[in-house]
Amino acid sequence: MLRASAARLAPAMALCAALLLPLCAAAQERREGQSVPPPVWSESNGATPGVVVPNFWNVERRLERPDAARLPRELRFVTTDDYPPFNFLNANGVLSGFNVDLARAICAELAVTCVIQTAAFNGLAEAVDQGRADAIIAGLAATPATRATLEFSERYLGTPARFAGRQQETLASATPESVAAKKVAVVSRTAHEAYLRSFFNEAAIRPYSDLKAAQEALTSGAVDLLFADGIALALWLNGTESAGCCRFIGGPFTESRFFGEGFQVAVREGNDTLRHAIDFALQRIWEKGVYTDIYLRWFPIGFY
Repeated sequence: MLRASAARLAPAMALCAALLLPLCAAAQERREGQSVPPPVWSESNGATPGVVVPNFWNVERRLERPDAARLPRELRFVTTDDYPPFNFLNANGVLSGFNVDLARAICAELAVTCVIQTAAFNGLAEAVDQGRADAIIAGLAATPATRATLEFSERYLGTPARFAGRQQETLASATPESVAAKKVAVVSRTAHEAYLRSFFNEAAIRPYSDLKAAQEALTSGAVDLLFADGIALALWLNGTESAGCCRFIGGPFTESRFFGEGFQVAVREGNDTLRHAIDFALQRIWEKGVYTDIYLRWFPIGFY
């Protein structure tokens, strides 16, 4: 379902593929003047019932409410219609999804009329640049190329990596020590393989050609664990294909150098007024619980 997620959200996957990992890691160490940090994990999702809803906002920070007179009366978002569950046409042909609901919530918070248009993914930036739309909400990655003509809001959703295991798996957490004795499936030549070889290199890493093959290896018992994109895994675990075979093990891994910066709203370069307004709206949406409602609606099995 997330067929374009690697291209849209994690350009580092290509740059830090397994064969290039030593070069990428060394380069990053030189740039930052420090060693690569250990992986980050949390046991909250595996240790307590319910879904962990991510929070990307500092609730102690008070953003200034935007001047309504400086905002457009009509806020025109552009997205795609082929990227479920974020933006897609439902069975009735109506544009739906997490991004669509979030765009409408932003408009409601800013008290402006909401217009949501669709375009091909490679035409999104052009729609904003030519003035046919005001903002992109479609998982467009913030890269040097896109930043040349666009500016990005603060992150409103991350793309963490997760471990999954069969229901009978006894691991309560996923640490380099606990995973060392396990066979772990991963899609070859991805950021996820690069991350495993960097931080979990004592495990028996088993690369597969695609996610479906890796999932089948897990369900068949050929491997003990699967390490992949948390969003894709959550959708699989919640769908019929998994047949309830498996569950998340441990918590999320959020290293942006491997897994990207996540989802942000993009506006035309120089449109600071709108960008700040969107940042304000996103924080208020979180504070009011609207974000949580939208997240749980589309991700009943959360990926954090």
